[in-house]
Amino acid sequence: MQLLDHAARLNVPVVQIADNMPLHLMPAAGIDALAERAARLGIQVEVGTRGIEPGHLRQYLDLARRFGSPILRVVIDSAQRRYSAEEATAVLRTQRDAFTRAGVVLAIENHDRIPAAALVRMVQELGPDWTGVCLDTANSLGVLEGTATVVETLAPWTVNVHVKDIVIARLPHMMGFTVEGRPAGAGQLDLPWLLNSLAARGRNFSAILELWTPPEPELEQTIDKEQRWVEESVRFLAPLT
Repeated sequence: MQLLDHAARLNVPVVQIADNMPLHLMPAAGIDALAERAARLGIQVEVGTRGIEPGHLRQYLDLARRFGSPILRVVIDSAQRRYSAEEATAVLRTQRDAFTRAGVVLAIENHDRIPAAALVRMVQELGPDWTGVCLDTANSLGVLEGTATVVETLAPWTVNVHVKDIVIARLPHMMGFTVEGRPAGAGQLDLPWLLNSLAARGRNFSAILELWTPPEPELEQTIDKEQRWVEESVRFLAPLT
């Protein structure tokens, strides 16, 4: 509820609630109250989760329908199972009819293990009429793919983008680099280029601010820092979207 209220204060029209706050663990009354609050505030809730087991996906498809979410963002891997691209395609293929009937697009995130080209093949094999990509601007560094490569490869299939600004800096001992989050517009990501590149490729997409906020020594300090970063990021992004 506080997240929705905060979004409303910042005039943010879309909030994505995914695996950091698992909706399936909320009681039905809580889900109803959350959906009603979002409707009163005029906020579109997008639903997301982690894991592609068929029963779990059906549960989240029901939640997406309850919130009127146009997409279901999914991270393929869960704590219980890691899938190859081929295994994930075989599992997801069984969900086509259910997603098509619901009118919900499955947005598969480039996380940190499957290359962008393999993700494109998944969408092509499953069918772009009911699947697409959630493009995270930093995750593919985990498979040695930079943002330019990821955007060029995934843009035509992107239905959702996680706007995550970062800085990459060499460690003081010179033996490696750190990748650390920053407020949107304060890192190395060219956000006007990103959003213009995606808009030019033909699919409608939502842009979700995601922050990798380095924690402070105390929890309250971290919360205050994240609050400042959110407000700074929204101010920067508003004119671009």
